Amino acid sequence: MSRETLTRLQRGLEELYRIVTGVEVTDFVVDEGARDAILRASDVRTAREQLLVAEDGDDVSIALFVDRDALANLARRDPSDRLDDGNLGDFLLALEGVSHFVYAVWCARGDRTVTALELELQAEVDKYVTCVLLAGADRHAAPRWRRRLFEQFAYEPDLDADERDRYRVANENAKRYAASLERRFVADRRVPAMLAELRRFYRLPLGGKLAHIAQAA
Repeated sequence: MSRETLTRLQRGLEELYRIVTGVEVTDFVVDEGARDAILRASDVRTAREQLLVAEDGDDVSIALFVDRDALANLARRDPSDRLDDGNLGDFLLALEGVSHFVYAVWCARGDRTVTALELELQAEVDKYVTCVLLAGADRHAAPRWRRRLFEQFAYEPDLDADERDRYRVANENAKRYAASLERRFVADRRVPAMLAELRRFYRLPLGGKLAHIAQAA
């Protein structure tokens, strides 16, 4: 099993948003046994990707679990060589986990609180933007990725009502934001301007993100 993909994803997100976490995601990755031990005393469901955060006063402990079969598949089918149905699901799973990790660490270093909805919204945006940038000069790829990520999906059947509502709100807002990016930047291939927009968006708190999406849509 290789964790190289996780490292590359972290580097890519930090470069994209021009941030520095100062840590290595692979140092915080735990296996299934450790994840289960952490969750044993809680009623939190287990999933193929989970960011685990515990607060004790001013101290914050964090760990990331990503399904080992997903990582093994990405080691065999490198997404930087080709992204297709054989590795897309696992790539998005890993990217979501790294997005959660990077954003949570960045917020913690800035003494900024972060909600689960904010993590999910930023992860949805990160997945869309990463796939669009990987497509390179193909400007027709953006609407295809928007449909694939925000329309052609299914929720996990074991989500409770609060989780389902959180994912729905994150998905709907990310879809609207993606459409606005396509209209304002992708259609005219204004990549530097889009990157500047994304960096501003990243630094907004949740309320600012939602207001910005409503204004831009």
